[in-house]
Amino acid sequence: MSDLTHLDKSGAASMVDVGGKAVTTREAVAQGLISMTPETLALALSGDAKKGSVRAAAEFAGIMAAKRTSELIPLCHQIPLSSVKLVIEADEKNSALIVTARARTNGQTGVEMEALVAVSVACLTIYDMLKAADRAMVIGGVMLLEKRGGKSGDYIRG
Repeated sequence: MSDLTHLDKSGAASMVDVGGKAVTTREAVAQGLISMTPETLALALSGDAKKGSVRAAAEFAGIMAAKRTSELIPLCHQIPLSSVKLVIEADEKNSALIVTARARTNGQTGVEMEALVAVSVACLTIYDMLKAADRAMVIGGVMLLEKRGGKSGDYIRG
């Protein structure tokens, strides 16, 4: 357990003290997807879904979720985000929407969780917007693609 930063020596939950860390620019990119029927994908792309623009709602939801990450994930620091951007692209071959989030901060801890939460909530919002047309949609593949900055250095998924 010594490698886990959110547990103390006795195994109790502990918020990491980042007070001594340098303030640096940090960025993280996460991605996920939601698979659906071709008809549902066409509906999502048309902008004519019953509840409105699927992409716009998911983009707003993802950004809002990133800003509230510390309220959703225990022991996660509240950090000042300088930017959160979501891109939602169609993968017509696989009948899916691919959601990518990029989060940035100038702070003492990383923004990986903010990017991952943004992707997750955007995918959930897409599901909610389209569930009347397709309850068999599948959310998956949520992952960190890259992380930059901080003491541990850069990470890029291989």
